[in-house]
Amino acid sequence: MLAILTTHPIQYQVPLWQALHKAGVPMEVWYLTAHGTGVSFDVQFGQSFAWDIATLEGYPHRFMEVNEQAAPARGFRGIRLKTSLIPLLKERKVRALFINGWQVQAYWQAAWQAHMAGVEVWLRAETNDIKPIQPWKEPVRSLLLQQLFKRISRFLYIGESNKRFYLSRGIRNDQLAPGPYCVDNDRFAAAANAVRASRSEIRQQWGIPDGAYCFLFSGKFINKKRPLDLVQAAAQWKGLPPVHLLFVGSGELDPTLRAACRVLYPLHEPGNANTGPTASFTGFLNQQQIAQAYVAADALVLPSDFGETWGLVVNEAMATGLPALVSDQVGCAEDLVAPLNPALVFRCGDVASLHQAMVQMVSNPPSPNQVQSQVDHYHLRVTVRTLQDLYTNLGPC
Repeated sequence: MLAILTTHPIQYQVPLWQALHKAGVPMEVWYLTAHGTGVSFDVQFGQSFAWDIATLEGYPHRFMEVNEQAAPARGFRGIRLKTSLIPLLKERKVRALFINGWQVQAYWQAAWQAHMAGVEVWLRAETNDIKPIQPWKEPVRSLLLQQLFKRISRFLYIGESNKRFYLSRGIRNDQLAPGPYCVDNDRFAAAANAVRASRSEIRQQWGIPDGAYCFLFSGKFINKKRPLDLVQAAAQWKGLPPVHLLFVGSGELDPTLRAACRVLYPLHEPGNANTGPTASFTGFLNQQQIAQAYVAADALVLPSDFGETWGLVVNEAMATGLPALVSDQVGCAEDLVAPLNPALVFRCGDVASLHQAMVQMVSNPPSPNQVQSQVDHYHLRVTVRTLQDLYTNLGPC
């Protein structure tokens, strides 16, 4: 059996577990917490919500016993397994353990214990070679990762920058396998197609002016995502078509963003009299609603800094045919956006560069078919196929 250890049911991961189970791979997901299975508070969104998709259906799973530091409000880093995994690995005849990163103490415990039990450990993590490391941290970090990587048999790389990171750490090519970062492309495409005929009505409902080119920001309104860069770039816009901003989400920068824009939705906003670019704020949209934003908009913008190790919102948008602009610090830039048009990747924190990328998008956007064709390389089926092959190559029990 393949055991998969991860922190909690994550809306992006669950479709992969479901697809893997459907493909016939003997597997079970081992969750460290039940966070995300009901209403929970997200500190960065600044609100409580529950996902509107089934996160515990369609695949076998169990919840592990962990220490008292498992409260998600304090983050997942300090979570530790209460007891050794070795008896469970033997009981369940686990042949490989798949861990999802190294940011959680329990992942380190699991890697050590599986290695001791003669069970292969497979790793899929987000770290890339974009984020600079402070020199004083590097020696300790390098030593720790060296010890962890000794216990890993296979490394599933999510994209090119992630692959380069592993190679720079001495990982051999024959230890690497493609595990592209992905969402449920088919579900997002179907959801968008279901509401595409209502595009005009959706735009009207959210106050998006007729004829305006609508740039969408979707996510947490926090500093690392740099949503104010989009406002400043839009403020420089001159000529036709007029530009309108659509903000989906919430967070600590919400009041600042609204104060910097002329808000057309909701109409009661006190910022309606401002002289900044016109904008609409929908608030948080759940998984079953977000397709409306992708259909209403003309392009997605993700201005994040190097803290955005990938940017799965780009996968979501592109699965619906919506093109994207991203900063050069976003992990998926070279995988998803640059192949369509390198001019759609702008320098992070450079408002003039973002403005030029917006001009390029308006004047020469990739077609929906081109966009969907590119993101199709980052599909669930690719990672499922990799895991199937790796499991088969383990040989007979």
